[in-house]
Amino acid sequence: MDLSERVVLVTGAGRRVGRAIALRLARAGSRLAVHYRSSAADAERTAADCRAAGTPARTFEADLADPAAAAALVERVVAYFGRLDVLVNNASVFETMTVEEFDAGAWERTLRINVTAPAVLAHAARVALREAGGRIVNICDAAIQQPWADHVAYMVSKGALETLTRVLARAFAPEVNVVGVAVGVAAWPEHYDAQTRERLTRRIPLRRAGTPEDVAAAVHFLLRDGDYITGAILPVDGGRHLA
Repeated sequence: MDLSERVVLVTGAGRRVGRAIALRLARAGSRLAVHYRSSAADAERTAADCRAAGTPARTFEADLADPAAAAALVERVVAYFGRLDVLVNNASVFETMTVEEFDAGAWERTLRINVTAPAVLAHAARVALREAGGRIVNICDAAIQQPWADHVAYMVSKGALETLTRVLARAFAPEVNVVGVAVGVAAWPEHYDAQTRERLTRRIPLRRAGTPEDVAAAVHFLLRDGDYITGAILPVDGGRHLA
């Protein structure tokens, strides 16, 4: 896919991995729809940096826990830009939850944002993406190969997102390619101390943490060079899935 002038919606693009993806694609010439929920200042900074790269960019607020708001987000992006070529489902919530401390409300919210929202967004975007011969990229998590027992809802949601990726790849073929990027350590949670970070890094065969830019490079590759790739989940985890 030639990314020049393509319209790309990146959810959760104000910070961390979403910001890196938006900036990488802006530098490739894409026009960016920068989604955020509450981090308006961060999202505007991302959009401003995209514009500084020489491409149009605009922020769009939506609470993806609300299916109606998620569907309306796509409508607003298409209304503003006139089209939609690429949907990057990056936004997610990452919260601790054990079986002993199970909270049904937190479970429902996690699944609504991490799984239901990507499904709703894909459904809402289906006509525009098919007309464009577009792409969907879902940001998954390599940790589901060895799931963490203290993040029950998050692990289940990311496992379901991988399955959704494969289902959508079948459903949207042949017009739209749908792929996933299974991320390892790309941006440390802020509450992880140095000891925890060192312990987790030792488990990575490449013996280093990744960066948001590593993930952005993988997304760029799949969009630019992945014309014959669909239904695949690309691990970007330093080999962590092998450990």
